[in-house]
Amino acid sequence: MPDATPDERPDERPDERPDERPDERPGASPAALRLFTDKTPAVEEYHLAPEKLISGNPLQQVWLDHTDASGQFFAGTWRSEPGKWHIRYTEEEYCELLEGHSVVTDSAGHATTLRPGDRFVIPRGFVGTWEVVATTTKRFVIFEAKD
Repeated sequence: MPDATPDERPDERPDERPDERPDERPGASPAALRLFTDKTPAVEEYHLAPEKLISGNPLQQVWLDHTDASGQFFAGTWRSEPGKWHIRYTEEEYCELLEGHSVVTDSAGHATTLRPGDRFVIPRGFVGTWEVVATTTKRFVIFEAKD
């Protein structure tokens, strides 16, 4: 139906154009899908507490892209300079290494070397160490259940 009006095309709605995302239309309700934009969120910079440190004193940075209303679900980017520290996870975390080289070792001494492209989950209750060998950047998604 090349000459059909929008009302005659049941698969198209006149208020939706293929080149617009629903969350970008004026007056549209919030989209169910949360898109990360090219806008860089504010960075939080910090150093670890001295009692966690094993070696070095790495500057760490977090760019938080999303926090849900419950404060239990987070997504963003993390970067750390070289160093080694103790870790004890109270949350579930999915990660994808974007750059760098790290080694995560569990409490039994099993080491996992991480490089760009590696995707992994650190489960709640994991105890061990994280060593950044070369400045590391990762994307992360965290869920921390409230007890």
